[in-house]
This record gives sequence, C-alpha cells and structure tokens, in this order.
Amino acid sequence: MKIEQIYTACLSQASYYIESNGESVIIDPLRDVSSYINRSKLNEAKIKYIFETHFHADFVSGHLTLSKLTNAPIIYGPNATPNFDSIIAYDGQVFQVGDISITVIHTPGHTMESSCFLLKDKSLKDYALFTGDTLFIGDVGRPDLAQIQGKISIKDLSYLLYNSLRKKILPLSNDLLIYPGHGSGSACGKNLSKKTLDTLGNQKKSNYALREDMTKVEFYNELTKDLLPPPNYFPSNVDLNKNGYNDVSNILKFSNKAISVFEFISLMNDKNTLVLDVRSQFEYEKGHIPNSINIGLNGNLAPLAGLLITNINQPILLLCPLNSEKETIIRLARVGFDNVTGYLKGGFETWFKSGQLCDQICSISTLEFFKNKTKQEVKIFDVRNQNEYNLEHVKEAINIPLDIIKNHINDFPKYDIFYIYCAAGYRSIIASSILKRNGIHNFINIKGGLKSIKKFNSLINN
Repeated sequence: MKIEQIYTACLSQASYYIESNGESVIIDPLRDVSSYINRSKLNEAKIKYIFETHFHADFVSGHLTLSKLTNAPIIYGPNATPNFDSIIAYDGQVFQVGDISITVIHTPGHTMESSCFLLKDKSLKDYALFTGDTLFIGDVGRPDLAQIQGKISIKDLSYLLYNSLRKKILPLSNDLLIYPGHGSGSACGKNLSKKTLDTLGNQKKSNYALREDMTKVEFYNELTKDLLPPPNYFPSNVDLNKNGYNDVSNILKFSNKAISVFEFISLMNDKNTLVLDVRSQFEYEKGHIPNSINIGLNGNLAPLAGLLITNINQPILLLCPLNSEKETIIRLARVGFDNVTGYLKGGFETWFKSGQLCDQICSISTLEFFKNKTKQEVKIFDVRNQNEYNLEHVKEAINIPLDIIKNHINDFPKYDIFYIYCAAGYRSIIASSILKRNGIHNFINIKGGLKSIKKFNSLINN
C-alpha cells in the first residue's frame, strides 16, 4: 500500500494518490492532472476511481479531465448532484482497491454532500481518513461556503457539521491518520495548522472543534466568529466543478501565445482588460507597466488573484518572468481564470526598450522609516490580515487587510503622504499596485515589512 500526499503550497491544497496491488485512486485532484497520470504509469498501476470529497469552491478540480483520460469513474458522497456521469455513493459504501478498501462516510456540514473516505488496510484495520474540508489539522471547514446558500442557513450547516464530527469521526480510533484537504493559508477555514497530517487522537486533544464538552451553540459561535467574506471566485469554481469546465490543454492552446508590444498596447486599451504582472515584488517595484496589478509567482498567485480580481471572466494580459508563461496560465486556471489573452513577448525588457511609459513604487528602508517617524507624525497602513495585526504591529498603524483593500480605497489619504507595510514585502507591493491602479500615488512602501521594522523595538505594539 502506498499513500502520497501531493501538496500544492500556493493553493494550500492537498490531493492524494493511493495505490495497492496494481490499482490506484486519486482524491481531490487538481485541474492539471499530468502528475497523477505520470505516477500511475511509473508504478504500472491502473487508476480505478476518482474520489471527490465535495464540490470545491477554492479550486477547480481535475476530476472530469482525469476521468476522460483514464475512464475511471468519479465518486461523490450522498446529496451530490453533478451535471455529468458519476457514482453517487451511499453512506457506508465500500470500494475495493487492490488489497485495501475505501469506505464512504457522509459528513455534511461544510457542504451537504461533504464526505470523508476511510481507508482500511488489507487486514481490514482502519488506517487513514481523508477528510476533505470536513476536518483540518487544527480546525474544521467553514459552513458559509456551501453552494446551496439560501436553502439552508449557516447555523443549520454548523449544526450538521457538529453532528457529523461527533457521530461519524470522533468514535474512530485515536491512531487513525488524518489527511485533510487543506493546510494553513486556505480560505476554507480560519485556524488551519501548517501541519498537513496528524492522528485523530492528537486532534481530539488540540482541535477546538472536537472538544467533548462543546455544545452545538458554542460550536456555531466559535466556528463563525470573525469569518471574512468568502472570495468572489468561489461560486464560479463551484459551478465549474459541478457542471463542467475546459481541459487545461485547451486553455493553453488559447492563452499560451506571445504578443508583440504594439498588439499588447492595443489590447490594453480595452478598459475591461487587466494587465497582470507576475514578476517578483522586487522587479515590479523597480519598474512596471502603468495600471498593471502585481501578484508574484513567488507567492500565492492563484488564491490572491481570486481575491483581488473581481470578475473571473475578465480578459487578462500577462507580463511574466521569461519561460514562466505556461506555469502562470496553469496556476490561474486552477482557480477558474481561463480568459488569459496572451503574454508580452520578451517580458518587461521588451516594454522598456520600446520606449513605453513605465512606473515605479516609491520604497524606503526601515532605517529611513524610523528616522522619518521620529521626526514627525506619519500615517501608516498595515495590509496584513487581522490576526497578524492583532499579534503585533507598528504603533498607530491602521489595519486594512489586502484581502479587502478594494472595498476601502476611500480610507486612504488622497493628498498627504502615508506609509504601507506587510509581513515581508510581498503583499505591500500588491497593495501598492492596487492603490496606483485606483489613482493613489502619494504613499511610500516600507521595504522588508514588519520583519525588518521589528529591528526597531520602539516602533512595535504587541
């Protein structure tokens, strides 16, 4: 028996390759499915089933493409209503894979169809539970993302999840391995651990949602406290996962094309088109195309694009590091951004050499910031999330998280100089690009973020 967790850090998402005696299954595959097919070919194992824990909201699954390429059936738990052929399993249904078996355990709450998959080894011992978004390490799935909102309340979903955890999962053995669908950074929960594997026994001790003495009301209150609004792209991803989508190979045929500077400029003139610059924050800071948005490939490109680009169908022009164009298109497609028109041939160097207008981000070192702050009163904005801000922040800094910055553009000064920072510099440059796109240029970015500012202890409030 072989279990491989395939973790995609930029999405904080885990899919699984499980193999036994020449047969394999995939749980919650990503949209680009080549890695699963390559693994099965390398091990000479036939992909027998594709299991989906629920209709995902935060990424587009590869279930349909993988099924088409392998003829493996797609399996959901009860209550699933996909618009394509699949097996809708009943609670407790068993699927044999080589010498092992996988039992469907229906655990509604995160969504109505949410299910976990219990793997039993060849001796029929409970070995591992693949929990999707029902149970994370340190948290459970939030109950406000279900695609059926309006038909059932968040409170009712919370109560269903409470019952699922206590009736279906807590009675299982303490040595059972828990393999979740996400880790820290996912918007599908709020307290996820960086760990992506644990035993159920450890989770019973450390996970607030599994506390034995917790009432339904307490569970609901804790689960829904301080939840941020779900990202704009979530409903679109649910729709694609439920009703079908284009294969990544077809997306690449349309999107992976080089565009000359002059054609690029012509396409830019369409006010609905967005220029997305995925170079590092350091490159973007030094020079970029005016009104472009920066979300670097070196960070969480896909989920941040989903958070910050309001219209998932908006035409996108790319400016990429050389030879990263295909990777960029695939990563955007993972969250349903299928409308990339093409990329600038030769990258930013081509733009610069052609004599086109360029813009820059005004940034200063933490030493310069320290000197300025001690001389005069300055306005400072912290674009990290609220939990980070609550732990420690620059004294007198105002918290406007990057996730919601578009809704607070009018909260920034229109004329007076102000400063912005994040944890280390990645998010503050993204925020800078959004501010500039909205006509705000009277700010200074603090290089290195709070990580560097903390060298001056007198500036920090903790």
